[in-house]
Amino acid sequence: MPLLTVHNQQISWAPLLVLGYLFYLLLGAMVFQLLEKQAETHFRDQFQLEKLKFLQNYTCLDRQALEQFVQVLMEAWEKGVNPEGNSTNPSNWDFSNSFFFAGTVVTTIGYGNLSPSTVAGQIFCVFYALFGVPLNLAFLNQLGKGLNAHLITLERWVQKPGRAQVVQTLAVAIFLTTGTLLFLVFPPLVFSYVEGWSYGEGFYFTFITLSTIGFGDYVVGTNPNKHYIPVYRSLTAIWIVFGLAWLALVFNVGADLMEKFLQLKWHKPDLSLAEGATIKLEDEPEQPRIHIPS
Repeated sequence: MPLLTVHNQQISWAPLLVLGYLFYLLLGAMVFQLLEKQAETHFRDQFQLEKLKFLQNYTCLDRQALEQFVQVLMEAWEKGVNPEGNSTNPSNWDFSNSFFFAGTVVTTIGYGNLSPSTVAGQIFCVFYALFGVPLNLAFLNQLGKGLNAHLITLERWVQKPGRAQVVQTLAVAIFLTTGTLLFLVFPPLVFSYVEGWSYGEGFYFTFITLSTIGFGDYVVGTNPNKHYIPVYRSLTAIWIVFGLAWLALVFNVGADLMEKFLQLKWHKPDLSLAEGATIKLEDEPEQPRIHIPS
């Protein structure tokens, strides 16, 4: 276990890592509360105001009837039915959407906007995930090894004699930049065009998806007012799989760098003690060798 040396005493840095982790969570909680709580209150008040206006415009309805209708809308949304539009909306369970849903199951993204509503579908989903999640991890592992092999090959190429350290850093930067463009920069442009989102919303969806956070507030192919090509969500699912492998590799590299940084920072040997031991050995006279005859 990595140890921290303080005043010639070695202390495990694991408790410090735990405290740092908890501090990071507390910091995130405070920032999110500061940024989102006031907006939530504003939207809640605005929603109540809209209900009052609706009751004033349609006096034939009472509050109880309106609340029941809102409950129906909530249940429809929870079942994956978009209340907006009419019955001619595309099915959530056609092959393209089902393929996209299967991808969100095995990758553990789980947007939450769509889920099986039948008992048979729920049971199948459990067993499908039971075997699909390990299969997905094995696939991503092999895909990550392939990407890592390219990194190693690139590193060996740039480490040959005659190639400067600057070239090595530039080659790795090109590899990371290419992945960033393919999985984080260009896709939001496509999603912004197809879905009508801003670029910031598209980038938010891209990162939240590839990191498997999957809040479900932004999901592609769910706007009933948009006409999507049949393979749109299927192509998105394939992009997600390869993006997961690349981002997982980036996260692993970042975790390794963080661990190495902690070890370098906290594993520095006590040079003064080492130098003192060396001087002491040099000052001691050589002991006479005793020859024992056989």
